[in-house]
Amino acid sequence: MTLSLPWNLLSATHGAGVLTPGWNLADPVTLPEESRFFVVDVAFISPFASPPVVHLGLTGFDVDQHESARLTVKVGHITESGFQAVISTWSTTRVYAVEFSWLAIGA
Repeated sequence: MTLSLPWNLLSATHGAGVLTPGWNLADPVTLPEESRFFVVDVAFISPFASPPVVHLGLTGFDVDQHESARLTVKVGHITESGFQAVISTWSTTRVYAVEFSWLAIGA
């Protein structure tokens, strides 16, 4: 007999920006070809039985209007208790804030 576990769904919206300690994406660029990133640690309100599938969606951003809007938001290091959202930019883009929503699906 196979034991099946019920699906769990969790979701929320997070933001980070110039008021977040360690934010480095708004700093002036010394090497234009260099990429920069900032990691947001997201903890689940209740843990999953195993690492879930996590989907991220960009819901807002504040970028310097004099530059192109180069921005990515990706999921990294998923565990039963949380994940990392990796926000990155490159070239001369200066990012002042980012908001994203996430959805975690698992057992």
